[in-house]
Amino acid sequence: MTLHDDALAVLEGWRAPHDGQERLRERYVAHLRAHPDGMQRSCRPDHVTASTVVLNGDGTAVLLTLHAKAHRWFQFGGHCEPGDATVAGAALREATEESGLAGLELDPEPVQLSEHAVPFCGPAGDVHHLDVRFLAIAPEGAEHAVSEESLDVRWWPVDALPDPEPDLVEAVALARERAQSSSKGGGSTLAAADQPIR
Repeated sequence: MTLHDDALAVLEGWRAPHDGQERLRERYVAHLRAHPDGMQRSCRPDHVTASTVVLNGDGTAVLLTLHAKAHRWFQFGGHCEPGDATVAGAALREATEESGLAGLELDPEPVQLSEHAVPFCGPAGDVHHLDVRFLAIAPEGAEHAVSEESLDVRWWPVDALPDPEPDLVEAVALARERAQSSSKGGGSTLAAADQPIR
């Protein structure tokens, strides 16, 4: 199965949390059906990306990166690469590379979709990321690092996000709900970084 096939299967099977997310899910599915290269950054103006909301163990804090190009605080994420087998695996790879955290536990089911223009990837309004966002839990006591793509990496209280923009606020809220439901459900659906995703 190709990365494109995996992403299409994940999105076709995903249960969106509300109508707005369902409309995005349909948009992403239509994009991938129309574009065999829809996972690649060369697909213009739209391409699918993967990112991760990293929470601490009790869900009270989120680890964010101050993006070097955008100069804004974001979750970890970026473009899919040729070696990525799954969209969840791409999200985990990006989170691991950009946070420096070893042993992240990723939930392989998306928590949110976010379509947004990315001015620093091309002329303003010319490029859109169709971002698929996942949840990961950081190991207790793990130390993060600042990658060359970031100006800073820092834990923030989930109720005091820096420059809170609605998509990120919702992503953190949905990730917390998922984490809480996973912990109440008795068995974790999270996969460790050294385990295959999907």
